Amino acid sequence: MTDPIADMLTRMRNALRVGKSEVLVPYSRIKVNLAEILKQEGYINSYAENQATHELRIQLKYDQSGMPAMQQLKRISTPGRRVYSGTEKLPRVLNNLGIAIISTPQGLMTAVAAKKKKIGGEIICEIY
Repeated sequence: MTDPIADMLTRMRNALRVGKSEVLVPYSRIKVNLAEILKQEGYINSYAENQATHELRIQLKYDQSGMPAMQQLKRISTPGRRVYSGTEKLPRVLNNLGIAIISTPQGLMTAVAAKKKKIGGEIICEIY
């Protein structure tokens, strides 16, 4: 697999489209960090790591009408085309209704948090 983050986003996108309540993805630390941000921002209910089977189980979130909390998961930076941004040019997703996840020297964080800390980095994905 050349892009494990894109694989995770695709598995989540496919599970949301068919209405599944959870999705299993191969375990890695960056995926756990990504799931933690999604949980903090209210896009997923929870996640559980199982290092014995090398899986990460993500509980997807839906509202009362059955609509998923995440409408769009978009990978920005890919292995073949890295996209970097300084503090002043960090993206705003849907006028701050969505989030952009940035990989910084201090770890993964949202674009809003990176702007507050005045650091830039690689734009991983946008979610709304």
